[in-house]
Amino acid sequence: MDLREIVLGTRDTIAGTVYGTIVVLSVLTAGAPAFEHGEWKLVVIGAVTVLVFWLAHVYSHILGESVRDGHRLGRREITSVARRELAIPLAGVLPMTAVALGAIGVLGNTLALWIAVGIGVATLTIEGIRYARLERLSRFGTVAAVGLNLAFGLILVVLKATLSH
Repeated sequence: MDLREIVLGTRDTIAGTVYGTIVVLSVLTAGAPAFEHGEWKLVVIGAVTVLVFWLAHVYSHILGESVRDGHRLGRREITSVARRELAIPLAGVLPMTAVALGAIGVLGNTLALWIAVGIGVATLTIEGIRYARLERLSRFGTVAAVGLNLAFGLILVVLKATLSH
């Protein structure tokens, strides 16, 4: 798996990448006021949150697929579900790295948060463009796809800016 696949996912994992990015942006937005005082708490909360959501997705997919298929899933099937949903925590790697750089003092806390949010918004934009290209959408359709992805991210950015001041 290369860096591009970790950050942007693959055709099989784009849903997890978008979902994980939205989760991370939510955590950054909610935790921004505390982080501006230089705490590691946001890094830990972000990592734990995406891992919990990943586990919840894996668990719910295992249950759903077991019921759909009429049998308990085997180890190979469970591993496949876990790998497919791994895009959720992987979506947090770059943004949370930026936050960690703020926590250790390499970046200022405010700059680290804005870089993390920028990474999330850029990811959502790129995923919207990828979807539009795959579907061969018109220009209007592309703008709509990107706009929908960005709506989630930008709502969180506005909340971050509002809560931080």
